[in-house]
Amino acid sequence: MKNDIILAGVGGQGILSIAAIIGYAAVQSGLYLKQAEVHGMSQRGGDVQSHLRLSSNDIASDLIPEGKADMIISVEPMESLRYLPFLGPEGWLITNTEPFVNIPDYPDKEDVLQEIRKLPRHVALNADTIADDVGSKKAANVVILGAASPFIDIPFEKLEDAVRFLFGKKGEDLVDINLKALRAGRDVAKKDAQK
Repeated sequence: MKNDIILAGVGGQGILSIAAIIGYAAVQSGLYLKQAEVHGMSQRGGDVQSHLRLSSNDIASDLIPEGKADMIISVEPMESLRYLPFLGPEGWLITNTEPFVNIPDYPDKEDVLQEIRKLPRHVALNADTIADDVGSKKAANVVILGAASPFIDIPFEKLEDAVRFLFGKKGEDLVDINLKALRAGRDVAKKDAQK
């Protein structure tokens, strides 16, 4: 088993939380894990990316070579396109469709989405609306993780346990919202994958 994942987005969108949930679930599943430092501006508004490698065997490097990623998980559509050179030929792109407009010359949203639709294996969903529907716009990152979950070789229950662990100290309401977000994202991805 091997999953090489690029996490992408903008500072403040919860990339670290996605990494923490996957990481905790991977360790609880008995997998090896390496994560490169988060690169980019971790302050709100700057681009952020990280390499996350999971395997049932030892992992030599924490960096994913170009053309070898199994998945790009992005909370921002234009940021997902930035890392396409890393995506392998059989890889999946999972991304939010709602832009975080942090630059004055941000491209037209439809142009960005058109590039995403060209990929043979992608799930693009409005995570902001789904997160709002389950109780908190801040859970959009967990919606995206839920959409990626069918393509990550970790039992879904382990991801749910990781959400409980990571958000448990912040109260049951926050745990419930994030579990709903995770499940809602997974439901969308499973429907998309059947098309």
